[in-house]
Amino acid sequence: MKMKPISDRVVVKPAPAEEKTAGGIIVPDTAKEKPQRGEVIAVGPGKDKNKMTVKKGDIVLYGKYAGQELRYEGNDYLIMREDDILVVLG
Repeated sequence: MKMKPISDRVVVKPAPAEEKTAGGIIVPDTAKEKPQRGEVIAVGPGKDKNKMTVKKGDIVLYGKYAGQELRYEGNDYLIMREDDILVVLG
């Protein structure tokens, strides 16, 4: 990838939206919820001498309306501040 975030920004590739519910019902495209989970693709250097706590490859949960959507080389990404990330799944 050729994107390099600046400051405390993080590039996240959102997980695909769920196709079925737990009960097996197929969800139509118009009813799918925006995913709130994704993989960190790139991390900026940090801001004001504060090191970044997330790293490339981390699976994270973020707020429902967090980040700026971006389409780059045919893929969808979110660019957000590290503060928008709620938890790193491990």
